[in-house]
Amino acid sequence: MPTSSGAREVPQPRGEVWRGLAVLEPYCAVCDVSYFVNGTGVGSTFLCVPGRLDGEPAAGAPRGEILEWKPGRLVATRLELPAETWTTRIELADVEGGGTRVTMSLALEPGEGNRLVRRLQRRTRQRLVRRTLDAELEKVPAHIAAGTTRGR
Repeated sequence: MPTSSGAREVPQPRGEVWRGLAVLEPYCAVCDVSYFVNGTGVGSTFLCVPGRLDGEPAAGAPRGEILEWKPGRLVATRLELPAETWTTRIELADVEGGGTRVTMSLALEPGEGNRLVRRLQRRTRQRLVRRTLDAELEKVPAHIAAGTTRGR
């Protein structure tokens, strides 16, 4: 299963970072994704659809679940897509000077299918996971800014 981890330090305190990264709003303008969340904490489920959606999501929308939840410190989710499953883990830690270290880990589990094809695509999937992780780390400041705006 292709995986990748990386970290980024930001000057904001952990509480602000948590609001920006772990609190799912109905619409995330940074990612252009709508969420439909059921519950809070471990075991909560959500649907995730591209774009702004004001009504109900279509049948078959990607489903997710919160696997780990330690407010202000850790969130891990699993998102099931038709051909693959993504697992994301975000850990927050204080750094000297009042900032926060954001550590993200992504894993991609291919769906059922031909074993040979999965093996041949392994390198491609590893590059996809790395590029996705880099893009998500790059978006951290925008998520924090959006979370700060929501928190007012």
